[in-house]
Amino acid sequence: MFLRLLSDVRWRAANPKWRRMTCSRRSTSSTAEPHPISLPAQAQVVICGGGIMGTSVAYHLSKMGWKDIVLLEQGRLAAGTTRFCAGIVSTARHVSIELKMADYSNKLYQQLEQETGVKTGYMKTGSISLAQTQDRLISLKRIASSLNVMGIPCEIITPKQVAQLHPLINIHDLVGAMYVPEDALVSSANVSLALATAASRNGVQIHERTSVSHVSVQKGRVTGVETDRGQIQCQYFVNCAGQWAYELGHSGEEPVNIPLHACEHFYLLTHPLKEPLASSLPTIVDPDGRIYIRNWQGGILSGGFEKNPKPLFTEGRNQLEIQNLQEDWDHFEPLLSALLRRMPDLEALQIMQLVNCPESFTPDMRCIMGESPTVRGYFVLAGMNSAGISYGGGAGKYLAEWMVNGYPSENVWPLDLKRFGTLQSSRTFLRHRVMEVMPLMCDLKVPRWDFQTGRQLRTSPLYDRLDAQGARWMEKHGFERVKYFVPPGKDLLDLDQSKTFYKPDWFDIVGSEVKCCKEAVCVIDMSSFTKFEISSTGDQALESLQYLFSNDLDVPVGHVVHTGMLNEKGGYENDCSIARLSKRSFFMISPTDQQVHCWAWLKNRLPDDSNLTMEDVTWKYTALNLIGPRAVDVLSELSYAPITPEHFPSLFCKEMSVGYANGIRVMSITHTGEPGFMLYIPIEYALHVYNEVMNMGQKYGIRNAGYYALRSLRIEKFFAFWGQDLDAFTTPMECGREFQVKLEKGMQFVGQEALLEQKQNGVYKRFTMFILEDHDTDADLWPWWGEPIFRNGRYVGKTTSSAYSYTLERHVCLGFVQHFDEKTGEELVVTTDFINQGEYEIDIAGQRFQAKAKLYPLSSLFTHRRRKDEVELSGVHGKPVQE
Repeated sequence: MFLRLLSDVRWRAANPKWRRMTCSRRSTSSTAEPHPISLPAQAQVVICGGGIMGTSVAYHLSKMGWKDIVLLEQGRLAAGTTRFCAGIVSTARHVSIELKMADYSNKLYQQLEQETGVKTGYMKTGSISLAQTQDRLISLKRIASSLNVMGIPCEIITPKQVAQLHPLINIHDLVGAMYVPEDALVSSANVSLALATAASRNGVQIHERTSVSHVSVQKGRVTGVETDRGQIQCQYFVNCAGQWAYELGHSGEEPVNIPLHACEHFYLLTHPLKEPLASSLPTIVDPDGRIYIRNWQGGILSGGFEKNPKPLFTEGRNQLEIQNLQEDWDHFEPLLSALLRRMPDLEALQIMQLVNCPESFTPDMRCIMGESPTVRGYFVLAGMNSAGISYGGGAGKYLAEWMVNGYPSENVWPLDLKRFGTLQSSRTFLRHRVMEVMPLMCDLKVPRWDFQTGRQLRTSPLYDRLDAQGARWMEKHGFERVKYFVPPGKDLLDLDQSKTFYKPDWFDIVGSEVKCCKEAVCVIDMSSFTKFEISSTGDQALESLQYLFSNDLDVPVGHVVHTGMLNEKGGYENDCSIARLSKRSFFMISPTDQQVHCWAWLKNRLPDDSNLTMEDVTWKYTALNLIGPRAVDVLSELSYAPITPEHFPSLFCKEMSVGYANGIRVMSITHTGEPGFMLYIPIEYALHVYNEVMNMGQKYGIRNAGYYALRSLRIEKFFAFWGQDLDAFTTPMECGREFQVKLEKGMQFVGQEALLEQKQNGVYKRFTMFILEDHDTDADLWPWWGEPIFRNGRYVGKTTSSAYSYTLERHVCLGFVQHFDEKTGEELVVTTDFINQGEYEIDIAGQRFQAKAKLYPLSSLFTHRRRKDEVELSGVHGKPVQE
């Protein structure tokens, strides 16, 4: 540790620019030293934070041609969490974008020393992730499948092979492991300093001992920053302040919510072994033991993620540089015991130090990047969940692309700041959530697991009523939503604790809900939908929406239009339904997690006109989805109004009375392809309408249903879902939604040029349905999402959604197929013949299953049930779904 700090000093002493910029070093408690170089009065970009994130952003911005950049660090460069980072660069990640960031970081760090002349300590050691259980091994096999198709060498190995690669490891309780030979170790602080060196050579100004106190905002845009050394006017501000990012976000004139919280993180340093460990020994990750182990100067560095973490700085704290916090051996003891079980020969090894440093965690274990939804030009990169050095290079690259080009080169929605709302910024919520998140870093995460903290925060007015009827809950954007309903007599505890990669215990429950949706009538509470009302005194609303959406919204009053909200490249920023309530008023329904993103997107693009208004009415309406062939009977009896197709055609909206309640917005859509209606009910009427629907529906066999049933219905109908199947890099032409685009609607719209080009030249990926052929639902591993797709033995894409189809009696996967030239690797146009003439397999944790590819849903199956061998291809693409 001390050698690393000495190397920092040696590098600075050898760098003439730094000799000019800095004076003699001091401790953080000493009085402020003089600054030989004054701050510039203005800059294009000001970056706050001189750790791995801030220096990476500066490095990549300068590489992309932006030179007028100032990086400010309140202490010394790389003296925060970066200084204490364990230096493990690991590509073994569950989330695709995190895997790509880590892979890029590894490649960047490998050449950084040659580029800058600064020693980074890069050593390619490889890593071994251990599995003590079969479920853990399955999880590792799923990761290995993703790594291999990304071109990252990886293999599943036996315990004996583990012992050959690392002789000190006790293998008696292992069932297997995953070996990634190109994972590496670095000196995190030196990597940060190398990035700073390169950025400085490219014109970036770097000022240490400079604190940002305030971000100035005018008309919703960054205009400058206030520091303890004066003001800098700027167009862009980047918050890379690490654990202080939350406080800094709230220090501006317009608060920016950055939901992260620090916990204490412990690791142990030892003196060298009698026979010092070889520097090339692989890093060991033992998630079941909750520890990691790496070589450190002939000894070891070992830390972990305990079950009872210690949050800190909940009340905030003004600390310039992070010092080693107080040792706590009692707290570290379970991790130490795990270490000695895994490496028993270390019993007599002399301990050098127990390091205790703060580490920032986020509410969903994914880092935070992107532009603030409330302040233009305010970007954030923070909350690395103890993976800062693995993500640092890639995260800095994507954020720099975002700033320079207006969008990154990959889909970063899983990391976008706008996935959070203000509700996730409560300090109490964050403190409690990170106490759950930190242990989850090692816990086995089977498909469809749910957080347990911060729950019952946003609920439907029907929550208590549904809960009493056996609802089992999941959370989306802070909103409680029903997964399924447990019938009377079922063991609730067993169902709640059922966690598996195989056939789940709720299989039959969801199957009965799906059956009821198809044969009778079901009610699903979908109140979490994002709901906006857009209106104007003249034609401003229509004209603006016509420009911002791809479909034609100039339809008769009462009609509902499915449409995409596209970006300039034709990709989906949102997939929604819009009802025309009146000539000058529109009601927009979007997915639950679009509430912040969609609001910001529209606000930034709608004209600044006092005659045009947009209101978020999500909280004003309870949404009930009445699904099934008997839905029309229930609604007609409750409303005393004709609900026949002649009077109430598909994609129609009208205000009706239901029971005693007036002003219910009824739409003839269900987001599943099944017949039925969506009821948007003013919240004060919600309980009354629900009771009336359930009472009237008894004679038609009505029952409650949840989102698992909806997912099965929409996937077997080939309905795509934004955030899983659709994203900012997916166009309507690529997913068979040309019918939702009116290229000739008489006025230009965002994304039109890109779509016209695709229409003329073809598409390079195609949304496809896959039906598993040789898969045993009871005995085989299930597909969930993210499984590699192979065509004629070659990798062509990944699944984006999967569900069991109770109608087809087999699994259905949705995903995108690409076409690459076998010799050159060049991307080629994907044609219908290319899809139809291939032999396909889906890789589930290393085992491949044959699959039939379809470009259209099997709609002939939905008139009556057929056996598997009677499946015929027919039908057309369905309508979009919001979840």
